[in-house]
Amino acid sequence: MAPVVTSVSPTQGNPAGGTPVTINGSGFIGATVVRFGANLATNVVVVSNTQITARTPPGSGTAKVTVTGPTGTSTQNVFFTYATVAAPVLTALSPTSGPTSGGNTVTITGTNLTGTTQVLFGTTPATILTNTPTQITVTAPAGTGTVNVTATTPGGTSNSLPYTYTTVSAPTLTNLSPTSGPTSGGNTVTITGTNLTGTTQVLFGTTPATILTNTATQITVTAPAGPASVVNVTVTTPGGISNPLSYIYVAAPVVTGVSPQFGPDTGGNSVTITGSGLALASAVHFGPSLATGFTVISDSQLTATAPPGTGTVVVTVTTPGGTSTLGPGNPYYTYLGAPVINSLIPDEGSSLGGDSVTINGSNLTYTDSVTFGGVPASFSVLSDNLAVATAPAHAAGTVNVQLHTPAGNSNTLPFTYDPV
Repeated sequence: MAPVVTSVSPTQGNPAGGTPVTINGSGFIGATVVRFGANLATNVVVVSNTQITARTPPGSGTAKVTVTGPTGTSTQNVFFTYATVAAPVLTALSPTSGPTSGGNTVTITGTNLTGTTQVLFGTTPATILTNTPTQITVTAPAGTGTVNVTATTPGGTSNSLPYTYTTVSAPTLTNLSPTSGPTSGGNTVTITGTNLTGTTQVLFGTTPATILTNTATQITVTAPAGPASVVNVTVTTPGGISNPLSYIYVAAPVVTGVSPQFGPDTGGNSVTITGSGLALASAVHFGPSLATGFTVISDSQLTATAPPGTGTVVVTVTTPGGTSTLGPGNPYYTYLGAPVINSLIPDEGSSLGGDSVTINGSNLTYTDSVTFGGVPASFSVLSDNLAVATAPAHAAGTVNVQLHTPAGNSNTLPFTYDPV
């Protein structure tokens, strides 16, 4: 089967010839001749069975592109137009220097840049990334010294602009802030050091972070997610890869219990908090209120001083891993008003004891003791306003009756023991 030509790129060029073109199709192995109309192309290279590169011969008007091989000549109607195209003109490079390793992006501005087929740094081709009539972006190749940058289009080869290869020092990291964070990531980490200009990548372990800002001495990034572990943070610039600094991924803390679960609404009492991941605690909250102090006992326990509050609240612990959320266990703490005794009915009884005494008051639900002159009495709580106690035996005379709840001691009222 004869060769098949499907396209030519670019589709137009200078009548003087010499335009580099790529011919696409099939059946090109063994091809010996490429013609533009009746004229033979030069510098013909069979790249593969589907691609040939060549330079156009001189010509005019529109010429059919054909490829001839051992099995015949292509017949498809693929055309190349000879047209006077203005030569490209370069006006600026940005940046005008870069590392000897290459790999950095260089923006080339000028005019007549449409259809750029090649950008050379000296004699080395650059990788073309984008191309408009007034701008080209390329990835610079490796090189040394100062070289001339030129661009080739169907209109010819441009003037040259100088580009200098410089030795760029490798980045050095000195500090991370913070040095730990949640496994979910998303927190901002500030990296300080030297030679950080042009950072292309920041890795937490093997996971890239999102770069937010970048100066010669500081980078801010959004940390990626990662499992609970210690990873190395490294920075890559045109100068190489930095030394590593350790960053700790911390699992979110868990609060499974608090003891006691009740306390006075004035706060100030000590509460033991149990759970996991508590060792790096930075704050403890009782609902919206910050504990007035806390002490870490272990990774599974800490003690905190309850702040003032009301009602039932959730106790949370904050660490670099985040703030604990509701889960297994009972992280609730209830604030209680101080108990109050309003009346005793009756307020006297036999010194032999055994009299049933009704105690009226408020905040009595969590009563845990009732005493008559310091002697414990048996009791039952009927409601937040009512309790019934059995007076213990006591010598004749008047004693103070008092009850206690997790919120503290109540006021006292007198009870008179009558002699038998």
